[in-house]
Amino acid sequence: MDFPRSEELEEIRRTVRAFAENEIRPHVMEWDEARGFPRSLLDGLAELGLMGVLIPVEYGGAGLGYAEYVAVIEELSRVDGAVGLSVAAHNSLATAHIFSAGTEAQRRKFAAPLAEGRMLGAWSLTEPDAGSDVAGIRTTARRDGDGWVLNGEKTFTTHATSCDVCVAMARTGAEAGPEGISAFIVERGAPGFRPGKKENKLGLRASDTATVTFSDCRIPGENLLGKEGEAFRDSMGILDGGRIGIAALALGMATGAYEAARDYARERRQFGRPISEFQAIRFKLADMATEIEAARLLTSRAAWMRDRGETTTRESSMAKLFASEVAVRAANECVQIFGGYGYVKDYPAEKFYRDVKLCTIGEGTSEIQRIVIAREILRQP
Repeated sequence: MDFPRSEELEEIRRTVRAFAENEIRPHVMEWDEARGFPRSLLDGLAELGLMGVLIPVEYGGAGLGYAEYVAVIEELSRVDGAVGLSVAAHNSLATAHIFSAGTEAQRRKFAAPLAEGRMLGAWSLTEPDAGSDVAGIRTTARRDGDGWVLNGEKTFTTHATSCDVCVAMARTGAEAGPEGISAFIVERGAPGFRPGKKENKLGLRASDTATVTFSDCRIPGENLLGKEGEAFRDSMGILDGGRIGIAALALGMATGAYEAARDYARERRQFGRPISEFQAIRFKLADMATEIEAARLLTSRAAWMRDRGETTTRESSMAKLFASEVAVRAANECVQIFGGYGYVKDYPAEKFYRDVKLCTIGEGTSEIQRIVIAREILRQP
């Protein structure tokens, strides 16, 4: 199977790489230590059409596919995974859910300004007692006249403190399990909607992650997203696409770690010669490069299938699982090649090491990916 790279795709890659090098790299550690980056950076991303990569042009988006989306997230994450994560969460979770499940009115009111970068989106699914067990969510939504009232708490929501729109899943039926879960669009300023504790994270610190609380939060009836009781199914479809984004995030950070290690190995001298001449270092770099290319092929396959309208549950999980674990290994070897300098913040190795671990956890842990993959392959004759 071949995934040819068109000139348009390569131009997108060059454009995003130049933006990342010029506008992001000089501030990586500053934003990491401040636990946030300026909204003006998102405005710059929006000017390039990167806040609505997958949304049609008539709705304010770039009208591109998953192949281009992977390139965008990879190039941003090669420089700073925190920026890649924020752009991925905005695109493939919040905006994609509203566009795919929303009414025409919801698309115009919310998806279009999100795609144009005039709004920032959040997507709230995980709860304190419902992480891998998505169907165990306890946040509730009850009808109240012509509207809804939400009560509950969500955790690990990207953009919780800065979003303009939050897509939140809540239980509208009395039965336990996946049935009876619905999705809602909650706007900033809605009564009873507030962000909670901002997490002090190990890595990807410049990307805002916090809890979200709904306390008798009242929203209009037209903010129900999709059909009542069908949000679990819709969310699983959104996660199929989102996991391609996490694979691209991991791929970008793995590439950044590999390139940093390779360049350092060429420059660092021990015993009178560059350490790149030692077999131990050469073998590490060879393994990193090979695994990254394998991860790229898995991610490209999932993106290619998604662009053809095919179901990618298995392929998305395979790409996410493999790419995320490759990224962890690549970052670990990057630190090892840097030696003592890999342990200090003056060099890029330690940040890659901190950042990549999230990829084996977010949007389904590696263990959950293996469960999904096993389920899918055992369905085959």
